[in-house]
Amino acid sequence: MPQAVFERIRRHDFNPLQADRRTFTVDRQTGEAGVADPRDRDGRVRSLALRDLVAAALERPREVAPGLDHADLHVRALSALALGVAGAEVARDALQARLIDDPEPLVRCYAAMALGEMGAEPALDLLRARRGQEADADVRHQLELAAAQIASGGAGGAAQRAAFLSLAEDGFASLRAGDAAPDFELDDTEGLRWRLAEGRGAWQVLIWIFADWCPVCHREFAELMALREAFAEAGVRVATVEAHDTWRGRLMVGREIEPELWGSRRWFREAYTERIWWPHLLDRAGVVGARYGAEPMTFAVHGEFVNRPTTVIVDPDGVVRLAYAGSFWGDRPSIEQTLDMIRGRDFSFAHPQRLAPPG
Repeated sequence: MPQAVFERIRRHDFNPLQADRRTFTVDRQTGEAGVADPRDRDGRVRSLALRDLVAAALERPREVAPGLDHADLHVRALSALALGVAGAEVARDALQARLIDDPEPLVRCYAAMALGEMGAEPALDLLRARRGQEADADVRHQLELAAAQIASGGAGGAAQRAAFLSLAEDGFASLRAGDAAPDFELDDTEGLRWRLAEGRGAWQVLIWIFADWCPVCHREFAELMALREAFAEAGVRVATVEAHDTWRGRLMVGREIEPELWGSRRWFREAYTERIWWPHLLDRAGVVGARYGAEPMTFAVHGEFVNRPTTVIVDPDGVVRLAYAGSFWGDRPSIEQTLDMIRGRDFSFAHPQRLAPPG
């Protein structure tokens, strides 16, 4: 079965990686970073293939491990992540070899992530040593995170695996204004359950972000902190959402290490702990995001396949008033613009730099 999945990945015509920054996807038509066409299937193909590889790796990891040596970089990257999510220790040496020898920095990123996900303590020395030898900044960052995840005992677990296995072919949708917002429950970074239906009667905003390396996401966090009273006065319930497991979600909100790539230090660690007033939800495997149009694994940014940056506004009756899925990593309304839409009841928005396919 893994061979059939490898072939499905190989045959799909993914948007290419940038020539000079091989950890970013470039739209095949516009030549810009991102993916312009909202009907593009790259994310769906990756997510469902990853589901199948995780399932195989849980039962037959030695049959998935050859994917690490496949000629296709997407096969290598997804095989690495699947083995990491499955906790397939038998693939540890092969993942370490990818970390050292793979010509693609994107694959080296995923080899590091996989070792962190499986909690591979024997790989700690190599992960730390490679940071001083690795030329690519995105790979260095993933090496740092993987080592910290292992050292802190933050390996992935059953909830992460179950989320990947629950992805369904009919679980991908594109919400539109006027649709009923699908109810869901997710854990937050403190282990508390958050349910959309509990907010009926209030305006609600859902904001799918990327990860700790995302400066746009951190600026949005800073805006949320600054606008706390304004959101309260407007009666708006807010949640940010991240398609990661617990350790990486906690990293985003300052509960783990403070990575070197966090940029400005002004908002992090102590400031985040003191000032984050909204729940940060763990959308493991992007299952809820797939239902909301924030399609997981659509394009690569900084060495990781991520969801479209998506903002959803739900009115007090549970009806979607805005469902905006971006075309590149910086494409969505700002936090202040989102609040202004609710105040003015005007939900029209188009990012001035939104990618559009020619013609």
